[in-house]
Amino acid sequence: MPDAHYRWVALSNTTLGMLMATINSTIILISLPAIFRGIHVNPLVPRETSVFLWLVMGYLVVTATLVVTAGRISDMLGRVRLYNLGFAVFTAGSLLLFLTQGSGNAAALEMIGFRVIQGVGAAFLFANSAAILTDAFPPEQRGLALGLNMVAAIAGSLIGLILGGVLSAIDYHLVFLVSVPVGICGTVWAYLALRETATITEGQRVDVPGNVAFAAGLILLLVGITYALLPYGGSSMGWGNPLVLGMLGGGVALLAAFLWIETRVADPMFRLDLFRNRSFAAGNASGLLASISRGGLQFMLIIWLQGIWLPLHGYSFVQTPLWSGIYMLPMMGGFMLCGPLAGFLSDRFGARSFATGGMLLNVAAFLLLAGLPADFSYPAFALVLLMMGIGMGLFASPNATAIMNAVPSRHRGVASGMRATFQNSGMLISMGIFFTMVVTGLAGALPPALLHGLTAAGIPAAAARGISHLPPTAALFSAFLGYNPMAHLLPAPLLAHLPAAARARLLGREFFPRLISGAFMTGLHLAFYCGAGLSLVAAGASLLRGQRFVHAEGRSSVGDGGSGLTVASAGDPARH
Repeated sequence: MPDAHYRWVALSNTTLGMLMATINSTIILISLPAIFRGIHVNPLVPRETSVFLWLVMGYLVVTATLVVTAGRISDMLGRVRLYNLGFAVFTAGSLLLFLTQGSGNAAALEMIGFRVIQGVGAAFLFANSAAILTDAFPPEQRGLALGLNMVAAIAGSLIGLILGGVLSAIDYHLVFLVSVPVGICGTVWAYLALRETATITEGQRVDVPGNVAFAAGLILLLVGITYALLPYGGSSMGWGNPLVLGMLGGGVALLAAFLWIETRVADPMFRLDLFRNRSFAAGNASGLLASISRGGLQFMLIIWLQGIWLPLHGYSFVQTPLWSGIYMLPMMGGFMLCGPLAGFLSDRFGARSFATGGMLLNVAAFLLLAGLPADFSYPAFALVLLMMGIGMGLFASPNATAIMNAVPSRHRGVASGMRATFQNSGMLISMGIFFTMVVTGLAGALPPALLHGLTAAGIPAAAARGISHLPPTAALFSAFLGYNPMAHLLPAPLLAHLPAAARARLLGREFFPRLISGAFMTGLHLAFYCGAGLSLVAAGASLLRGQRFVHAEGRSSVGDGGSGLTVASAGDPARH
């Protein structure tokens, strides 16, 4: 077991890596208006919407797809070595993004490509951080270490929102530059300070068919969900698009083929028999359900704040991206408060009570969110966000520790990758579910509301009727990007012929929020109820994990009685 000094070096460096990777998963959300202005692309023009989606979702798709393969390769070649490579690749992608010049679709496609490079590097960071910490720390300290590491991950996703708003206001290139010096320092530090503490088994082979089937299947599934968010034909969303249906069906078929392949190859990419271990299976099941329940929450809360609440409280649409990040800080505070504490306590008392309690607290938070009006009182909203953050903190670290404790050391890289895959894939699935529910609610209620509001404001009935049938995704995307949705929906020639008072009312801060709030909240409440239901099922899955279990190499399978700890030797079959 590594000495105490090395443990904290490993924790510091992997925490820096996780912080950098998660900051970059959200920093672009707030920076998109400045980026699109800088490269002279209008993301709300129908032919450019896919560019907008890929800049947002491409990074997540790549990390979710590659993280299991990255973990398996790391188990074969060395976790520290591949973690270092991930840091270097991520830094190279950030540098290329900073150096991107030009304008139009050529520049946008370059950025998407360089975001993919960032995603490849992030996959190796995500896959190896938890494995390196599990190798470095003894079982009685792993919860604390993983808790601190996860605080950096959650903090990074919220810091990215604020940092993106500040830097993009100066120059959008700084959004990408900020990762370069951190990445260089982290890469050099990891190379000099980290060492391989796991025993790497020689002669392992790459499961090519399994890797190809898994990567292709997951890519098709996640890309299908991404394109389902776009309008198709006369529908407000693309779930009926034959291309989307083909990708979803093909993805499911390839993932089924992956499971078949893994049971028949000599050296599989992932050993499915690990799921015979109740602690491992229940931890991953509850982790996936938890990620689906709340992965789209941040996206929906940002739209709620930017499209409705902040404009109603005097903020211009240009200011709303930055302030939405600031107003969501209570969620980060709750997680930072409880993440390390729950990890520390789970080292002694096990994960089940903390993880299950965290999910039940999330159920209550979702139901409270569903009870808030569109124009809520911020102290009540902040309190619910704090509850949500506390629930996430109670769940995340104990659940991750239980998963990593349950596997032999030789499989920790791929196990960490599988855990991250469930988490990242769950986020994308959640965004698809939440967004579909909100758009479905808007599709029925928004057209009549728009027609009535526009005609009452002096827009001719024929023009108002045409505008009212535009896809609701345009209104949501414009609010999300910090544009005034009415300025996008109303043609400039039409606005020019309106009286000044009518034009000022239509383009004011309150017209669109009040117009959309009823329809938006109908779909949003449905999404919150769905989140509560999924969190409840996740709590049930967490409850089934059993007593605390630690897989320790070379020891007999014993129960410790008082603490409920079970330790299995390397040669023991997985505990049921």
